Amino acid sequence: MIKINTNLPSVLGVGNALVDVISVLKNDSILEEFGLPRGSMTLVDTDLSKKIYDITYSEKSKLTTGGSVANTIRSLASLGGNGGYLGKIGDDKLGDIFRHDFERKGIRTHLALSEKDTGRVMGLVSPDSERTMATYLGAAAELKPDDFTAEIFKGYDYLYMEGYLVFNHDLITAGVELAKSLGLKIAIDLASFNVVEANLEFLKDLIKNSVDIVFANEEEAKSFTGKEPEEALAEIAKDCELAIVKVGKEGSFIKRGDEIVKVDTIKANALDTTGAGDSYSAGFFYGLTNDYNLETCGKIAALISGKVVEVMGANLPDEQWVEIKKEINKIVG
Repeated sequence: MIKINTNLPSVLGVGNALVDVISVLKNDSILEEFGLPRGSMTLVDTDLSKKIYDITYSEKSKLTTGGSVANTIRSLASLGGNGGYLGKIGDDKLGDIFRHDFERKGIRTHLALSEKDTGRVMGLVSPDSERTMATYLGAAAELKPDDFTAEIFKGYDYLYMEGYLVFNHDLITAGVELAKSLGLKIAIDLASFNVVEANLEFLKDLIKNSVDIVFANEEEAKSFTGKEPEEALAEIAKDCELAIVKVGKEGSFIKRGDEIVKVDTIKANALDTTGAGDSYSAGFFYGLTNDYNLETCGKIAALISGKVVEVMGANLPDEQWVEIKKEINKIVG
């Protein structure tokens, strides 16, 4: 088992603490039936979540801890990176699964309890491996500004905010302002194109005034800027220190100041794209906190992202991380 390197700069992830239920669809008719835009994340209530579960769950479905930033921090820890996680869970079986999974990885957990059930995501995988998410937030939606404290934040160098939290403007603002006052670098993932569209003005102000690092995929970057990837990268980078735009099989573009890097993907037999972007962020943060150059950070990110699409869900088997570390050592040289 890979050990956490506590000497590295540390990343505090803040997000929706969820449990993922990943199911493969025979076709996309179920998405149409429930009004779920293909490739998006849609918030649903407990009743709709149960209906989707009853129709799609089978013995082949996979249950894992999830949430976008939670996936990133778990993978960062699996690499030996230094991280913690802040979120809210229910006092229930799924909440216990979430806490125990993170603590066994050596992740510092800051998990408040709610009277609501632990949130869950129905991850629906189309035949071509595209994933659509129907999310019941449950306890995760109860995360409040009061759950952010200077005592927690002082132990970290980066604050990584989940884009799905952007619907709660007060929460995001409180977390970012506290972190900046304590000298943390602020990073955010834009989460989903429909999240960007619904919160565009708020996100533009937030990134321009407070964010240091922005992760986006091609669709999110277009929703944010109205432009194609390379032009979108340049526009986002005007307002932050470091911008990353991922373009699926075409790789990713990274820009910091005048430096621009294009990184290719690795060859992969894609089975499920769930967690691909989250894994990319984990690899990138691992490179960043090890003070590697941008190209190396991008190559590590592409490696982790490429490996995770070959399995169902966002979790790689523990034994696979040892081999991944060997591949990273080759990248680093």
